[in-house]
Amino acid sequence: MTQGVTNTDPVPVSQKPDLNFFQRLWANRVFLLMVLPGSIFLIVFFYIPVLANVVAFQDFQYSDQGFIYSVLHSPFVGFQNFKFFFKSADFWLVLRNTVGYNLTFLLLNFFFAIFFGVVMSQMRNQRLLKVYQTSMLFPYFLSWAILSYFVYAFLSSDKGILNHMIQAMGGTPIDFYNSPWVWPFIIIFLGVWKGIGYNSILYFATAMGIDPSYYDAAMIDGANKWQQIKNVTLPHILPVATLMLILNIGGIFRSDFGLFYLIPRSSGALINVTQTFDTFIYRALTTTNDIGMSTAAGLLQSIVGALLIFISNWVVRRKQPESALF
Repeated sequence: MTQGVTNTDPVPVSQKPDLNFFQRLWANRVFLLMVLPGSIFLIVFFYIPVLANVVAFQDFQYSDQGFIYSVLHSPFVGFQNFKFFFKSADFWLVLRNTVGYNLTFLLLNFFFAIFFGVVMSQMRNQRLLKVYQTSMLFPYFLSWAILSYFVYAFLSSDKGILNHMIQAMGGTPIDFYNSPWVWPFIIIFLGVWKGIGYNSILYFATAMGIDPSYYDAAMIDGANKWQQIKNVTLPHILPVATLMLILNIGGIFRSDFGLFYLIPRSSGALINVTQTFDTFIYRALTTTNDIGMSTAAGLLQSIVGALLIFISNWVVRRKQPESALF
C-alpha cells in the first residue's frame, strides 16, 4: 500500500495572512537581530550625516556651542557656494583631472581585469594559479601610506633607486617631485597595478562557474582555445562586466584620496596634475576652512554620481535588460 508523502515544511511567515505587522516582526526576530548591527551602522554613519548636506547651502559659521547649533544658526545663502565653486579657477582643473583619470582607470581596469580573470580561469596548474592570485592580490592590501614610502624610495631625487640607475648610465637625475609631466603615468600605473588583482577576482569566479559542458560542446565543434574564450567565456561574463561598468561609471567624479594626495607627497609643484575633487575638498577644509564650499563640492560629487548610474543603467536596460542593475 502506497503511503502519500506528507509535506512537513512549515508555511513561511511571510505567507501567513493571519499575522499582523507586529506578529511578523516577532516571528522574524532572529533575522532582524542578524541585520540590526549593519542597519545601525548604515543609519549612524551614512543616513544621519546626509542631513548635514544643508551646510552646502549656508554660510557656515562654526560656534563653540557645537555643530548642530552652528547649522541651525548659520545664514542660508542658497546656491552661492556652488556658484563660487563653479567660478573658481580650481573647478575646471579639478573636473579635468578627476574625469580624465577616472575614464583612464575605467578603461584600463575593465580590460585588464577581464583579461587576467579569463587567463587565470584557463590555468590548470592549481599551485601556479595560487601563486599568481596571491602576488596580484598583495598590492591591494597595502595602504597608500605604506606605498608612498616605497614610491619615494624609487623616485627620491638624491637617494632614489631610479636616479641612481640613471646616474650609473651617465644620465642626469630627475627631480620627480617637481616634474609634473611624469606623474600622470605614475598615477595611472599605480592605480591599475594596485587594483588589478581585486578587480579580476569577480571575473575569475564568474568564468570558473561556467558549465564545463559548454566547453566540451565547443571542442567537439572544433573550436580552439581562443574561440572557446570568445564564444563561451566572454558571453557568460558579459552581464557581470556590464553591472560593474555601471557601478564604476557612478564613481567617475570620485578619486582615491591616498593615491592623489599621499603618493605625490602633497607636492605643490604637482598640484596641476594631482588635484581632484577629493584632494580639493581636503585642502579647502584644512587651508581656507571654507566648509560651505567643501560640502557643496562633495554634494555635487554624490548627485552627479547618482545621475550617471541612473543614466547608464537606463541605456543598458534598453539594449540588454538582463544586464541592467535595476
